[in-house]
Amino acid sequence: MGLYQFRLPDIGEGVAEAEITGWHVKPGDAVREDQNLVDVMTDKATVDMTSPVDGTVLAIHGAVGEMKAVGTVLVEIEVEGARVAVREAAPAPLAAPATRHRARELGVALESVAGTGPGGRITPEDLEAQIARLDRHDDNAPAPIEGITEIPITGMRRKIAERMQEAHQRIPHFTYVEECDLTELEALRVDLNAQRKEGDAKLTLLPFFIRALVRALPDFPQINAHYDDERGVLRQYAGVHVGIAVQTKAGLMVPVIRHAEALNIRACADELARLGKTARDGTARREELSGSTITITSLGALGGMATTPIINHPEVAIIGPNKLVDRPMVQGQFVTLRKMINLSSSFDHRIVDGHDAALFIQRVKRLLEHPALLFMD
Repeated sequence: MGLYQFRLPDIGEGVAEAEITGWHVKPGDAVREDQNLVDVMTDKATVDMTSPVDGTVLAIHGAVGEMKAVGTVLVEIEVEGARVAVREAAPAPLAAPATRHRARELGVALESVAGTGPGGRITPEDLEAQIARLDRHDDNAPAPIEGITEIPITGMRRKIAERMQEAHQRIPHFTYVEECDLTELEALRVDLNAQRKEGDAKLTLLPFFIRALVRALPDFPQINAHYDDERGVLRQYAGVHVGIAVQTKAGLMVPVIRHAEALNIRACADELARLGKTARDGTARREELSGSTITITSLGALGGMATTPIINHPEVAIIGPNKLVDRPMVQGQFVTLRKMINLSSSFDHRIVDGHDAALFIQRVKRLLEHPALLFMD
């Protein structure tokens, strides 16, 4: 028999450690070559680690959520033979035989009794005290709910938490909220959807928001940018690469529509649908989840009246459309129902002054309220 030690390989790109996000084997399992052993996550991506050999798992090292350095042994595998690994049973509550017998007669689970004896041993007094507590309860009253559940924050959720904390700590945010009348734009969107061809993605408001950014950003190059605060350098981008925040089962992901300035409304809607699907089903490529220069985050119908979105570092701005609602608005001498939406936006105050932020959002507002401008040269 031989022992094969599977170590965390060098994944490249300067990665020195990775987080264990899921185990697929346990001691005693027979494994085949190329069988998935463990999932790990780096700052770049989630990676499946597969077995290079056939054999039997003797031991696994590391809990879900634990960080492991490159070269660390993750799995020990016995090769050229089978072995049944001995696993320790979960420890039973400590109690004398008489106490156990009494608990069985009364139908009391010892696991529910707090032991006060040496080493946590359950004494007869502990059992009687538990019985007295049960007797004091009204049989018809609902049972009290006790307990605390600790859930390790691991994998994608931990990465999201770390990035949000970093962005909030490093960037002096300020938020600007403006309301927009989308009555005309919504009528256009409904009409275009009624005339769409088979196979075309349904138009949401997002392609129009993206188009508005494409038209407005050339006059505000400092907003379509990354700020490297360690070097004190602002990188302004000619192309508009729009990140779209998408809620998935694994957490918030931001697929990127690259060179949005080169896409028409239909092509933008198709790319939105494609990227949203790959993000939700976990097939998005690494390059599709990085490189945005400005981000749009929207909760759609759950958007509420206003939000304070956190900037996607190292970007300097984020736009958060809120819920589209019918509101009574005064037009001349009349009150009419209009389709209104609030645009919540946050900016990096180190780079974007309040005056410029307001001018930018007012430009976006004008484009959205007069949708013909979105398509005029």
